[in-house]
Amino acid sequence: MTETLVELSDVHVTHRARSGGLFRRDRVHAVTGVDLTVAAGETVGIVGESGCGKSTLARVVVGLQKPTSGAVSFRGTDIWSLPAAGRRAAIGADIGMVFQDPATALNRRLPIRRVLRDPLDVHGRGTGRERDDRVRELLDLVGLPAGVADLLPGQVSGGQRQRVAIARALALRPRLLVADEPTSALDVSVRAQILNLLLDLKDQLGLAMVFVSHDIQTVRRMSDRVVTMYLGRVVEETTAEAVNSGTGIGEARHPYTRALFSAAPGLLSPIEPIPLSGPVPSATRPPSGCPFRTRCWRADEICATEMPGPRGDGAGGVVRCHHAVEPGTTDLELLEQATGPHRSWR
Repeated sequence: MTETLVELSDVHVTHRARSGGLFRRDRVHAVTGVDLTVAAGETVGIVGESGCGKSTLARVVVGLQKPTSGAVSFRGTDIWSLPAAGRRAAIGADIGMVFQDPATALNRRLPIRRVLRDPLDVHGRGTGRERDDRVRELLDLVGLPAGVADLLPGQVSGGQRQRVAIARALALRPRLLVADEPTSALDVSVRAQILNLLLDLKDQLGLAMVFVSHDIQTVRRMSDRVVTMYLGRVVEETTAEAVNSGTGIGEARHPYTRALFSAAPGLLSPIEPIPLSGPVPSATRPPSGCPFRTRCWRADEICATEMPGPRGDGAGGVVRCHHAVEPGTTDLELLEQATGPHRSWR
């Protein structure tokens, strides 16, 4: 059986936000009731609109964000039951993270040699000579010339900085790489290079990966399994093959997943994206019942009163919806449903 590296169980993350006055603070529900597993060697893509909780969930996975409630286990150990030093030792070497903007993720005052050597120094890996050798090995691994080691991060291009950030994340030979929007701050011309590099490294090093992105095409290309988030909740987990492939035909079952992926351009069967009407709910005051009901064309009274529980989608995935899309339904059919008369009960 494939080893489970990370397991999240009923994870909640709430923040306090000042609003409506100096002493009033609302609770922001960033992540709500998330269950998630990541197995060795697989890539899990996390997708959703801005503000849905993708980045917060990534920080929970890597141990940078303590959940308000729920459990986070790495290789069977509850990481938040450990003291800080034990937590760093348990997951610091086995999980690497690539942040969204390499310009702010790298210390601009340190030469790249020091940036790459720092994780080795902190964790006491090898002798001084072995650490220097590892720095040269890392630069070669991500396709950078050895001379880059003596430059500052600001003296190289954005794409090269992201390669340095990837090299730093791999310095301790982790088993899991968490990439949070790793190409969104880059020029279009270099995005494909970074994505190809990540795919090559995954195969070469046998990495598991959590890939966070709002770019639908990228998630489809990079992932084995796709997790769709809406308003802090996971509404669907399915295979990458099941999501809309750009042909207008998909097997994802949640209306939000289908609407999200229909927005990606399709060359073989281009149609209008499935529209989402209605108010976007607030993370401080989420709606009753299903969080997506205020924008869903399939919603009815039960959606307003009961939170949908998880159920199998018939293809090995999980969907949380009272009125899941029937298998084999095309985007064109969903478009016709979504643009028809809306129910008056809302």
